[in-house]
Formats: sequence, structure tokens, C-alpha cells
Amino acid sequence: MDMSLPVQTVRTTCPYCGVGCGVSATVKPGTIPIIAGDTAHAANKGRLCVKGAALGETLVLDGRLLYPQVRENGSMRRAGWDEALERVAGGFASIIAEHGPDAVALYVSGQLLTEDYYVANKFMKGYVGSANIDTNSRLCMSSSVAGHKRAFGEDLVPGAYEDFELADMIVLVGSNTAWCHPTLFQRILKAKEARPSLQVVAIDPRRTATCELADLHLPVKPGTDVWLFNGLLSYLARHGVKDSAFVAAHTEGLDMALATADADCGDPAQVARICRVDPAKLLAFYEGFAATRKVVSAYSQGVNQSSSGTDKVNAIINCHLLTGRIGHPGMGPFSLTGQPNAMGGREVGGLANMLAAHMDLDNPLQRDALRAFWEAPRIADKPGLKAVDLFRAVEEGSVKAVWIIATNPLVSLPDADQVRRALEKCELVVVSDIVGATDTTTHADVLLPALGWGEKDGTVTNSERCISRQRAFLPAPGEARADWWALCEVARRMGFSGFDYEDAHAIFDEHARLSGWRNGEGGAGRRVFDISGMSGMRRQDYDALEPIQWPVLRAADGTLQATARLFADGRFAHASGKARFVATAPRLPVHALDDEFPLALNTGRMRDQWHTMTRTGKSPRLANHAPEPLIDLHPNDALLCGVREGELARVTSRWGAMVARVTHGGGIARGSVFVPIHWSGQTASDARVGALVNPAVDPVSGEPEFKHTPVRIEPFVVEWHAFVLSRKALSLDSIANWTRIQGDGFVRYEMGGRGPVGADWARALLAADGEADWIDYEDGSAGAYRAAYLVDGRLQACVFVARRPQLPARDWLAGLFARESLGALDRATLLAGRAPQQGPDAGPTVCSCFGVGRNTICAAIRTHRLETTAQVTACVRAGGNCGSCVPEIGKLLALASCGEEAAQ
Repeated sequence: MDMSLPVQTVRTTCPYCGVGCGVSATVKPGTIPIIAGDTAHAANKGRLCVKGAALGETLVLDGRLLYPQVRENGSMRRAGWDEALERVAGGFASIIAEHGPDAVALYVSGQLLTEDYYVANKFMKGYVGSANIDTNSRLCMSSSVAGHKRAFGEDLVPGAYEDFELADMIVLVGSNTAWCHPTLFQRILKAKEARPSLQVVAIDPRRTATCELADLHLPVKPGTDVWLFNGLLSYLARHGVKDSAFVAAHTEGLDMALATADADCGDPAQVARICRVDPAKLLAFYEGFAATRKVVSAYSQGVNQSSSGTDKVNAIINCHLLTGRIGHPGMGPFSLTGQPNAMGGREVGGLANMLAAHMDLDNPLQRDALRAFWEAPRIADKPGLKAVDLFRAVEEGSVKAVWIIATNPLVSLPDADQVRRALEKCELVVVSDIVGATDTTTHADVLLPALGWGEKDGTVTNSERCISRQRAFLPAPGEARADWWALCEVARRMGFSGFDYEDAHAIFDEHARLSGWRNGEGGAGRRVFDISGMSGMRRQDYDALEPIQWPVLRAADGTLQATARLFADGRFAHASGKARFVATAPRLPVHALDDEFPLALNTGRMRDQWHTMTRTGKSPRLANHAPEPLIDLHPNDALLCGVREGELARVTSRWGAMVARVTHGGGIARGSVFVPIHWSGQTASDARVGALVNPAVDPVSGEPEFKHTPVRIEPFVVEWHAFVLSRKALSLDSIANWTRIQGDGFVRYEMGGRGPVGADWARALLAADGEADWIDYEDGSAGAYRAAYLVDGRLQACVFVARRPQLPARDWLAGLFARESLGALDRATLLAGRAPQQGPDAGPTVCSCFGVGRNTICAAIRTHRLETTAQVTACVRAGGNCGSCVPEIGKLLALASCGEEAAQ
């Protein structure tokens, strides 16, 4: 290391899931930052999942939006910030003047820092005067928000991560925690290793990686969670498992909730039939819950993303209220948020039906308090449009301008093609992003370059209400600026005062002061969210802020007092001070299966990817676990649909269609289909699953039904399958289906096509000039063609084509791109797709940290008669770093113990 250059280590937070892991970034100018877990952060204690560990690979600037752009004569051109901001401010102002404040809207994101979120909501709700600002967090946790408000009187998560380690039973409902909240799941596993009596129950229609390490898996029929938990409530009441003193003193509404539960769910055998689970396993769950005082029930998207998501949340909370299992160590309902700052957005009123600092739109005293604090000319006095309705209003023309910040709704929203139609018709579309080319930016009239992770400075709040600093350790690239800065500049150009912030610290200070403003005064009600103890911090104290759970007050000696758990005193946020049981009448999903669409589509995340892959898609390491979009379904359903594993198929709903490769993951019940959410128009030709998802929403929360869309599946016929490895991006307009995968120094494409192939076709596809050093091989009878070309002995691209999907492994070929030139032996064997002395194919990647394949692990298990994940780690290293692959290793061990071989 050159000691003349400064080396700096900055503590920050991870930009992925809601666990909110601490990250240590060691920076030396001119090199890629070294990313590690922050051992001092309580959320992860130094551990990172594979996505977090690979963050350094995602910091390259290729594809970044580096300067403002404006649309002129149908195409985008570079512009200065002044021109771009004037275009936004002038457009918003003229539309508001002619059509009123509800004719404009903001659509923001849980990727924003709290300071960005705060300014966006102040701008819209206090100065524009409309609540037409919603967030992509509507798509993942708004049902939890609504459930919390109904039960507790405020959007409050009672517990702390420590409760998972103190509990005697952990119930994971609709949460593939092992993949979606990996470091928290590793804490659960460590707790179970130390205390094997800790019981883990997984409730999920799929047998996910989480289920592999659970003591009990209840594979409920999609959409039947309310029946399950109403049945539990009824069972607990009938068996006398009730904290009568707590219920009498601190709750209300039990009689109606219990009557509703008893009416449809009083018979466990009937509940088992409706939920389609083994009655013995259902009773085992009910009995275990009844017998265990310290129970944590954690729920995530499988609960929230439903047309009855809010009722599902309340059905779970009801069981904890009945037993008094809330507010104390090792127990309570626990919402696991999906995004890094979904909770921070909730603090500042990020949803269209909320105000900042947990104030309510329908409370005139709180509206007046907020208007007075902001010294705002007006205040929104009615809920704005929630995400799905917002883009419907854009298409209908009642919303004429929309500013989209840090999100990609053309991929992530349900009925995503409707969003495309909306943006095509919209009078003014502004997009702030770090990426130049997304499905959404294509429709922008103004593009504003934002700061990304490592460049942004501010705070985020994780799922346990812990506020952490996200600190910058990289310079702003190009002309990129903070989102709060761009919002303030537009506000000032529209003539609004109150946006003269110098930095994120000033915004946070205002946010903290607001949380204590008139809190509990004048009949406005006491809000539990209160971080006023952090107001008045000096800049250096803000910069040095350690992670802290709210509420945060300041002690007499000046120290900050955090709050690990809420409701320990039995006092809740309703005016009565009591929690409310909510009667939850069970109902099926809005759209039923039928003969035309007989399968239920469930969507979700893959282990190593995040959202629409604008960040994780840059990491070669993260591409190997699941390189292509997939359709996971039961083999019997595949047979009925006429599709085969490894081949392409089309999934169609009433709203859209997509194409992906069929797989049998082994965890899908008959009648269900799983498709991941991550692929966009930049990474695949036709794999946006959002285009299929039905736009039905929960009537209370407005959260869409991502877990149950009726679909059909049919073959997507191609004449050949192929893959390409190329140093440069290719034009694939003539290819029927393709997926783009980032390699180390090259781009990989997986393809299916129609029509003749051969030398002329391959040269055109690979953009090889006439003087290229070209080698190829063709077997017409077998339908095989292979070609490669080199420049000065260095491999530039290669293509392998076959009639069936069975093609050579990509690993050795990928390694050739790291060489400056190929020797004679490599050239001679290049078209064979493997080295002359190469051993067995390692198989699909299981451990991304060390690049260990499934076949390698299975061979080690057989050869060395391994029985535990620790033994596998000792033998082949898999599972020895982040631990994200441990559940999959466990599944391979289980298959081996049954004498089965893992599916290829």
C-alpha cells in the first residue's frame, strides 16, 4: 500500500433490506473500497449477507446518470442544473395554477434517506398543499402500518432484534427470512445452536430456505392466514390461555374479535381443511404457541402483500394481545420491513395517508400543529392517492405531473404496463435516479442525477426503530446531487420559503424538533414517536451519532435515552390508552382461479439480488446463484401445462405476460407458481413479473396483492438455446428471448431463438469484423454451433448453440476472459467448452462468497459422509462467511440422508 495516500474507514449502513446492518468502508483513493460488517453495530455485530459483502463490486460508475437531461423534440439532451430545475419548477407551478395542487404528485422510495423523505413531504403536504406523495414502501409494508394503527393507535413496532434471541418460540409468517433478512436469520440460527429448545415455526405456502431449518413448517394455502390466526385466537380462548388482567386493563374490543374468530375458525379441523395443512401439524402449532410465553411472531411480505393484508396483521396481533405477550423481552408481534429506510419514511409521513412525525391527516389539531411548525402556506387536509391509484389517475389525466424519485415503478408496480401507458400520457414526468437507463427513465421529460450509496449523507431507521447514520465515503460523481437538495431548489424556484437547509444535519434537527412539537398538548394526543431528545445536536454530534432506538429523549445530564421496547407499561397510543382487538372476518383473494387461469402466481425475492438489480446486477459474484429469471412450479403442474424443466415458458395473466425458464425447486405446492421480481427491460427481454400482477389492493392499506394472481403457463417455443460471453454489450433485437448477466470483465447472455444459425449469423450477433481471428464448429445433424473470435490473441466473444438447453458449463470459458492471450491448448479446446484436464462440473452456485457449486458440495457429502453444515464448511468452505447459503446446504444434507441426489 502506498503510505502517502490517506486511508479512511467510515462507518455507515447497508442499502439493502430493513435489518439495517452496520457497514465499515475502508477507502483508499484510486481503489475500490473494502466493505466489511461493522462489529460495533447492534443489528448485525459485524456480519453481512452476501449482498452486503459484495457492495464494493457495485460502486463502479458504468451506467450512472451523471448530469441532468431534458427532453427536446422527442429526445433527451444534456442540460445544466438551472435549466432542469426551472423546467421542473415551472411545469409544476403552471399545472398547479391551472388545475390545482392535486394535479401534481411525487412517487418516492424506501431507498431515500430520512432527510430526503422529510423534505419531499414538507414540499408536497405543506407547500404544494396536496397529499399526493406516496412511496414504493406502499408495496411492501403499508398493511403493517395500517394494522399497527388499528391495534396500537400509532404505527409502532413494539420489540427489538434481541427478542429473537430471548424468545422460546419464533413464528415466521410469510417471511423467507433466510434470504430476505439474512443477518437476522443468522442471529436466530446462532440462538438456536446455543439453545436447541428454541422452536422455529415457518408459515409459508412455499418450502423456502427458511423452512429448511425450521422445526415446523405449515404450508398454508395462499391467502388463508386470517383463518389460521383466527383459529389460533379461538383455540387460545377456549383453552384458557389468556392474560385476563392485561386484557381487562389494557385492551378493548375482544368480544367482537373473538366472536368473529369463533364463527368461522372455532374448529381446528375445519381450519386445517381451509388452510390445506396437516391437522396434526396445525394442532402442534396451536399447542406450542399456547404453552410458550415468550413468542415472537415476525411477519413480512407474505402477510402484507395481500388484499386482506391489514386483517392478517391484526389477526396476528390479536393473539399477542389476548395472551399479554407484548412489550416484554422475548415476545411480541414484529413487522420485518423490506427496504433500508421504510421505517424512516413512515416517521416523516411518507405515505399518502399520513403526516410527518406520526401525525394524522384526519386530525385537525395535528394538521394545524404541523402547518404552524412549518410556517406553511397550507396543509394537506385529505389523503392523497396511494401508489396504484396514483398511476391510474396519471393515465386518466387528473394527475398531470409526477416526480419519481429513487424507484422504478414500470417494473415494481402491479399491472406495470398500465404504468407505462400512464407515463406515456403524462404531461410532465420527472425522474431522479442514479441510473441513466431504466424502464422508467425512458419515459422521463427531465432526468435529475442523484447521489447513490456511499455518496449520500443522512440517517435511516431499521425494522427495530433503530436510527443509524448513513455516511458518505465517496465523492459525488459528475453533477449528481442529494435528493433533498434538488427538492429544495425546486421549492425555492416555486417561491416557497422554509427550504434553506445547508446540509442533512439541519434537516434532521428540524425533523427531531417536529417530533416533540405540541406532542401531547391541547387535545392533539400524545405521539409515541418522539426523537426530540436529538434536537439541538451540534453538527459534530450528528456526524458521530451512534445507532439508537426511538423514542429518544434527553436525560437531565444531557445523555440520550433510547427505548428498546414499547408498551412495557401497558399504555398504548389510542386516546383511551388501550390496545384494540380488531375483528378480522376471513376472505379469499379478490381474483379467484378459474379454468382459463388455474394457477396462483406468487412473487418475491431471490437470495442474492435486490429489487430491479440496478445495484446488485453489477456484481458478477451475485449473478451466479440465480442468473436467469425463473418459473418455479410443481412437476405435475408442469406436465399438465406441457412445459419441461430447463426450457422456456410463458406465464400469462389477465394483465400481462412474461417468459422465463422452468425449474422445479421442490418447495412449491400443486396449483402455485413462484416468479422472482428482479428482472427488468435492461436485464431480460420479457421478464417483468410486475406486468402480470393483478392490481387488487387491500381496502385499508392500499397494498397490492403480489402473492396471488391467477395465471396460466404454456410453452414458449424456440428452435435453439444458446449462451454468449462478450466483452461488449450486444444488440439482441433479433433474438426471441434473452437474459443479460454481468460477468467479470464480460457480459453473459442466455438466449433462446428461432431461425437458422451459422457463421454469418454469429459474426453479426457478436459484431465481429471481417478481419477477426475467427474459429467455429458446426454439427448440422445435432443442431450444434459454436464460435469464438479473438483480437491479438485475446478472447473477445464466444457463442454456443444447441437444440436443447443442455450446454457447456460457463465457468472455464468465463475464466478465459481474464487472460491477456490464449495459448495454443486453450484455443484448441475453446469450442469444447471445458479445459482438457478439467474436473467435474461444479454445478449451480450455492455459496456465492467462495464460488462453491452444488455438485461440489454433493460430492463432498457423499465422499466424506458429511452430516452437518459445519462439516461441509470445513471441507469445501461453503457457508463459512456470510451464512446465506446455510439453508441450501442443509437441504442438500437432508437429501443425501434420504439417499436422494440434488436436482441438477
